[in-house]
Amino acid sequence: MPAPTASPEVTDLPCPCGWGEPLAGCCGRYLTGGGGDAPTAEALMRSRYAAFVLGDVEHLLRSWHPATRPGELDLDPDVQWRRLVVLGTGRGSPFDDTGTVEFEAHYRRAGRRGVQHEDSAFSRVGGRWVYEGPVGNRVA
Repeated sequence: MPAPTASPEVTDLPCPCGWGEPLAGCCGRYLTGGGGDAPTAEALMRSRYAAFVLGDVEHLLRSWHPATRPGELDLDPDVQWRRLVVLGTGRGSPFDDTGTVEFEAHYRRAGRRGVQHEDSAFSRVGGRWVYEGPVGNRVA
């Protein structure tokens, strides 16, 4: 079964990012591009998690730093993202130019549970927050 997209049919669903808001009023506005850019590194990270859940490759690529962005991205249709837990943030406010977000993304694949743990680096390019990659792979 294909992953749902951020279309009008799913905008009343709770946002997968875990903030408890409806998708349309939460990460959905960043996925469609109609609600502006994410104001913080954490908001961008949460929208990227929502994009993984919904299969929105376009948002994932658009929100990736040009220096680290892959040419293409194929999502594994067998991965079911279940829950996001933000463990901490460093900087990344509306007044910062860089930030980090440490998180755990819980998933199931082939009936087995898994957790992706990452401390992600973010920066601003042209005033917009973008994902650089795991801390340690920071763009200079």
